[in-house]
Amino acid sequence: MKASRSVFHAIRGLNYHVREWGEPSAPRLFLLHGWMDVGASFQFLVDAFARDWHCIAPDWRGFGLSEWTREQSYWFPDYYADLEALLAIYEPDAPARIIGHSMGGVIGSMYAGIRPARVSRLASLEGLGLARLGPDAAPGRYAGWLDDLGTPPTFKPYRSLDEVAARLRKTNPRLTEPRAAFLAQHWAKRLDDGGYALASDPRHKTVNPNLFRIEEAIACWRRITAPVMLVSGKQSDIPGRMKDTPEQLAERKGAFRNHRDIELDDCGHMMHHDQPQQLAGYLEEFFTG
Repeated sequence: MKASRSVFHAIRGLNYHVREWGEPSAPRLFLLHGWMDVGASFQFLVDAFARDWHCIAPDWRGFGLSEWTREQSYWFPDYYADLEALLAIYEPDAPARIIGHSMGGVIGSMYAGIRPARVSRLASLEGLGLARLGPDAAPGRYAGWLDDLGTPPTFKPYRSLDEVAARLRKTNPRLTEPRAAFLAQHWAKRLDDGGYALASDPRHKTVNPNLFRIEEAIACWRRITAPVMLVSGKQSDIPGRMKDTPEQLAERKGAFRNHRDIELDDCGHMMHHDQPQQLAGYLEEFFTG
C-alpha cells in the first residue's frame, strides 16, 4: 500500500484536509471524492497506478477530516470555489488533470465548464448529475428543507470499526474484507462513549432546497474545452436512479464535445473500490495522452 500524508490548508475560512500520495515534483492528479466519501477512498486506485503521480485528494468541506461549516446547510457552488482555491495552491500556473467520482465528478465537470482554461483533462466517474426534476418539485423540496432544519439529522452509531466495515460491505458486496477494514478507519471516528460514527457532518443529509437543473449543467458542460473521459460501472444502479430515457442520457453525454465512454465490467458505482486496476489502466492511458 502506497504511503499517504495528511496536509491541512486554510480554504475560504475552513481548515481543509487534503490527502496526498507521491512526490510533489511528479505530475499532479486531483482526485475528487463523492457524497459521504473521503479522499482516502482513492487509496486502492493510487496503489494500482503504474507510474509516479502526485495525487491530491481533498476531503470536501464537512467530510472526513475537513472542518464543518458553521451554517446549517451545504451549498453546491461552495465546492466550485473550494476547488478553485485548492488549484491555486497546488496547480497555480497550469491547467489541472482532474478525476472526479460521483458528486466529485459533477464538481469537476461543472468547474471545467465554468473555468475551461483551468482544466487540461477530465475523467468523470459516474458524475453526470442527478435525476431531472421540474419546477413543480420545488415546493416540496423547500418544505423538506425547512422540516430538516427543525430536526437536524444524525448518524447511526456503531459499536466497533468491524461493524462499520460490515455496513460498507452490505452496501457494496464487491468490497473485499481488507478494503472495507481500511475504509472504516477513514470513514468513521471514535465517539466519547467508545463507539463510532461516520466522520462527516450529518447535516449533509439535510434535504437540499435547490433542485438539480440539468439545463444549467448541460450549459456548463458545453463550454468544456478539455478532453473528457466518462467512466461507468456495468452493474451500477446510478442509471436507474437518474431515470433518463436513452435519448436523455445521450443529451447529457453529448454536451461534452470531446469525450470517450468507458464501461467497466463486474463493477458497481464505487468503481475505485470494485475495479481499481482496470480503472487505473484507462486513467493512465487517458492522462498520458
